[in-house]
Amino acid sequence: MTDTTEPRGATLFQKATAYESGVWRSLYAWLARRPRVPEPGATPFGYVEPVSLIIWVFIVGSAIEVVVVHFIIPWPVVQIIALVIGIWGLVWMLGYAAALRVHPHAVGPTGLWVRNGPVVDIALRWSDIDAIRIHKRTLPESKTVQVADGEDGAVLQVAVSSQLNVHLVLFEPVTVELLDGPVTFTELRFYADDPKGLVTLAREYLRA
Repeated sequence: MTDTTEPRGATLFQKATAYESGVWRSLYAWLARRPRVPEPGATPFGYVEPVSLIIWVFIVGSAIEVVVVHFIIPWPVVQIIALVIGIWGLVWMLGYAAALRVHPHAVGPTGLWVRNGPVVDIALRWSDIDAIRIHKRTLPESKTVQVADGEDGAVLQVAVSSQLNVHLVLFEPVTVELLDGPVTFTELRFYADDPKGLVTLAREYLRA
């Protein structure tokens, strides 16, 4: 029997490393005010409204915790350790918030990009897309990336707080590389803060 423990651990490590490095790069891009729009002329569309309040509650809570823990712990060495961990956690949360903002969805002259932070970046050409429409739904699971069965193949779902509101159909199956491996799909569902604006602009490019 083949032992698969080591490859699985390596895969998990690679996922964690990719996400961690993406968060720190995003924080730098946010501070430098450099949103990562994929091509000149592309219009960004955010997707943070459902989670924005929760993120900032965690950020404010983490900042308060750093101060409170520093004063209630009487041992200097433990104070320093707690301070380092607390500041790292606070900066990481800021980086996570930045990651969602500097990697927006984008609608541009050559295609549509569907994203979620630094690790989901799905690029589709207009020639790939048959139709796009607003379709709101709530998923039973909170996982960001999910794959479901559709009428003509797999449906890739990129949710925000279990919410989806844009649905597009492809002419042919498309394969993309995600952290969990390649996924082939014929339909894509995702969430956007302004689904009407995104769909309207996308249809203009499709008609052109």
